[in-house]
This record gives sequence, C-alpha cells and structure tokens, in this order.
Amino acid sequence: MFDNLCKFLAESFSEDYAGWLLGRPIQLTKLSPTELSLEPIRADSLILEQSEDLVLHLEFQTEPDPTMGFRMLDYRVRVYRRFPQKTMHQFVIYLKPSSNDLVYQDSFQVGETVHRYQAIRLWEQSSEAFLQSPGLLPLAVLTQTSDPALKLREVATALDQIEDNRVKANLMAATSVFGGILLSPELIKTILRSEIMKESAVYQEILREGEQRGLLKGKLETIPLLKKLGLTITEIAKELDIEVELVNQFVANQNN
Repeated sequence: MFDNLCKFLAESFSEDYAGWLLGRPIQLTKLSPTELSLEPIRADSLILEQSEDLVLHLEFQTEPDPTMGFRMLDYRVRVYRRFPQKTMHQFVIYLKPSSNDLVYQDSFQVGETVHRYQAIRLWEQSSEAFLQSPGLLPLAVLTQTSDPALKLREVATALDQIEDNRVKANLMAATSVFGGILLSPELIKTILRSEIMKESAVYQEILREGEQRGLLKGKLETIPLLKKLGLTITEIAKELDIEVELVNQFVANQNN
C-alpha cells in the first residue's frame, strides 16, 4: 500500500514534490517504465516523472534495501539510453527511522564506474516545507519531531484548511496510513476524522486491494490498513462483510 500511496501523491501533486526536491514547482508528467524499453526491476516501488528537460526518479522505502544503489545506476542508464539530452534527478526517500548504514548510502560503485544519487531520511527533515504544501502534508508526521502526535495535530489543522473535500479526504487518508508508521490507530483516530477518509480514493484503493488478493485472505490482510485509518473492529467487519469475531481474531494474532 505504501508504494501505491507514494505514487498517488507524487503524481497527483507533482509540483509540490518538484518544489521540495528540485527547488522549483514545475509541472511533471508520468513516465512509464515501458518507455525505457526494458522491464523494470521493481515497478511497484518505481516513480518516474518528466518534463521537457528533466526526469525525476523517486523511490520511497520503509526499510533499507541492499540493492538500492544498483537500481539507481540501472535506471540512470535506461533513461540516458532513451533520453540522452535530459537531466535526471534521483532520490531515495526513507520513511521509517533507521540506524542501518544502508539508509546513508548515496552512491554505487562497480569497477571504475561510480554513480551518485540523493538519499533523504524524512526523520531528519524540517517539517516547515511539508506543512506548507498540500501534497507533502501526509509525510509531515514522519519529519523531525520529538512528539509525532503533536506533529499529526499540526497536519490535521492544515488539512482542515483545504476547501476541496475530495482533496482533503485523500490527503487525510494518506496521512493516517503514514502516521501508522509511528503512532497507534487509536491515537490517529482521535486526531483525524475517519468519516471523511471513507470518501477518499485512497480508502477505496485499500478495499480494492483486499478484493484483488482473493476472498477471505485478501480481506484479512486489509485489516491493518483500515485500522490505521481509524476504523473500529465493527466498522471493519461491516466494510469487509465478514464476522466481527474474524476481525478480532486476526487483530489478536497480529498483536501476539
């Protein structure tokens, strides 16, 4: 879900992400991996966007990945083959705090070939820019803070100022999912309004993912995400059309 959510945000609010990462809010369009001729290494985590003169490559990660450096080099070569005149900017954005050395890796070397990219650890980033751009609000709770709950309240205040209810619902649902990395579903529910999130495309995507994974098993795997959105056990059972006892049993097993 994190992969799809990050793609949704980066593609729906490309100017916000360009402003943050490139320093200028330029309009970007999606670049499909199929345009690079070769099959992608990991299409689920890959975000490629382009303008007339540049390509922006983003990889959002919850956990360190030892293959990341090679992936960065591989896609740089692929893009150069297809668009040799375009500048390429590559970023690996780590969501979850980690002391693993891999989250500090920003280069890859094989023989005499050295490739560099940028690694961003959200927990080291100031939240100021994130609180000022709608598309970045869901990530703000993961930025530098000694009190994630207080940061989530700041985000909730900023979300309430968004007039477009559809945009607000999507961003609120995304904030809830990212907030679940650091905070309990119960606390998130006290800060964000779950009834608004139910109208969001993010919420519907979560339900759709559960259906695509296959009947009961897929529905059960959707439960943790729905809890992050602040739904009660009863509400989850109703949304997934399964027995409350099954939801309770799944949650109990997850906590053991």
